[in-house]
Amino acid sequence: MTTPFSLSTYFIFFFLSSALLHFNQCYAKEKKPSSYSLVLSLTHTKTSLTIPKSSYNLVKKNSETLDIREPLREVRDGYLISLNIGTPPQIIQVYMDTGSDLTWVPCGNLSFDCIDCDDYRDHKLMSSFSPSFSSSSYRDLCTSSSCIDIHSSDNPFDQCTIAGCSLNSLLKGTCSRPCPSFAYTYGEGIVSGTLTRDTLRVHGTSSNPNSIREVPKFVFGCVGTTYREPIGIVGFGKGPLSLPSQLGFLKKGFSHCFLPFKFANNPNISSPLVVGDQAISSKENFQFTPMLKSPMYPNFYYIGLEAITVGNGATTQVPLTLREFDSLGNGGMLIDSGTTYTHLPEPFYSSLLTALRSSINYPRAEDIEARTGFDLCYRLPCPNNNLNSLVTDDFPSITFHFLNNVSLFLPNGNDFYAMGAPRNSTVVKCLLFQSMEGSEEGPAGIFGNFQQQNVEVVYDLEKERIGFQTTDCASAATSQGLHKT
Repeated sequence: MTTPFSLSTYFIFFFLSSALLHFNQCYAKEKKPSSYSLVLSLTHTKTSLTIPKSSYNLVKKNSETLDIREPLREVRDGYLISLNIGTPPQIIQVYMDTGSDLTWVPCGNLSFDCIDCDDYRDHKLMSSFSPSFSSSSYRDLCTSSSCIDIHSSDNPFDQCTIAGCSLNSLLKGTCSRPCPSFAYTYGEGIVSGTLTRDTLRVHGTSSNPNSIREVPKFVFGCVGTTYREPIGIVGFGKGPLSLPSQLGFLKKGFSHCFLPFKFANNPNISSPLVVGDQAISSKENFQFTPMLKSPMYPNFYYIGLEAITVGNGATTQVPLTLREFDSLGNGGMLIDSGTTYTHLPEPFYSSLLTALRSSINYPRAEDIEARTGFDLCYRLPCPNNNLNSLVTDDFPSITFHFLNNVSLFLPNGNDFYAMGAPRNSTVVKCLLFQSMEGSEEGPAGIFGNFQQQNVEVVYDLEKERIGFQTTDCASAATSQGLHKT
């Protein structure tokens, strides 16, 4: 999710200046005299995408809006899409993020630099894109509308200004240079790189699984330096740079069904992602809540939270800020696949913890709380150290009530989760919710991907609504051929 960046002015300026110099040096080393284009494709394997044979239905027209289905590989804190980039193909795995627009990939072999990534050392860089190995990639131009989109007038550290090419000159189309390097900020990180164009190939749905749609001149960021962002991202927001926008699906929609975290790093099963008409059709049994329009972040997906129920107890009303925006555009609840845990504002979050504590009789694991930073952890008996023997954990259910009388009962395991393997016939489970800390600007809360497990979520962009239905996503993956047995 992109948010206002909170690091010190000195650090940001130092980072951007260093990144600009570093990346331009790397780019100069790798670019070829001839223009280059990029073949981008989504796949669930780490091997190269086979070039379509004559029996394949290759769609090349931009006007075509062939539905696509792509698998999402689960890791510990998100869901990855495999992008197939370049000529010949290079496989890059990136996060699927509904809370941002830009698609970007790490660029350069040894030259890609992730600053302050010690906390992310478990995220070993899976792969990076090398423009020098692609015969078709090329850097975007200053006169491109995408160049204007990536450079924000309200960002004082924007590298367009540093490069001496003002936003005004971009708008007038009088800047003759290549598009200046950009800086794109996230909640805790920032990336710096250059806009690149190439061809994107995506796969058809089960009704026509051999079809491949070709999207020429797809725009993405070729990133050489990041701060706390070790893996690339594919943006699914509503802005012009997002993947749904560039594929022509902003008037249609997409859906996903996230597997539970117990399947993390399992190479044999993937979460289904569908983009196009199939994603939003035949959804009569779904509950739909309206998308709220944020004046501050109009390209992202907001919903209104009215209440939360703990167990069979009374329903607790939430603050108005979780379903309304103030005069500056702050408020609402962001639904974000790129944020792991649900975040709720204070003091409502503390009142939720109080309601849960009064309903749980297990002994607290305060040592685990101190070590992990989670606020409620409990020790549960686990006979023979076998989690499968833990038939029920007796935790109270949690139900989210959204606008339009939508009630989402969180599936088992979407609230408390085991922090590790059982020991001494005991397992520790913690509540995977967090307080919405920091600035009062932006969303009042976030509905994270952990709470979306085993729920099919439909983004109906045509009717501007979001639908929910609890689903066994592993069974859905099997039925769509995404489970290798």
